[in-house]
Amino acid sequence: MGLISIEVNGEKREIPAGLNVRGLLDFLKVDAERVAVELNREIVRKADWAGVIVEGGAAVEVVMFVGGGR
Repeated sequence: MGLISIEVNGEKREIPAGLNVRGLLDFLKVDAERVAVELNREIVRKADWAGVIVEGGAAVEVVMFVGGGR
């Protein structure tokens, strides 16, 4: 498998072809427990991550949850 080009949080990235959403997060070294993922302007439910393949040209937004407050 080769590399594909995608956009992650507005930044162009090269990733291995064939990754699903969970594999992408692992590749990016993102803690999957504390994020939400949007793929091409659609929220991907955590339960669906393993079955959703990230294709070349995809726009991915990874939003981190941050704890805190009063």
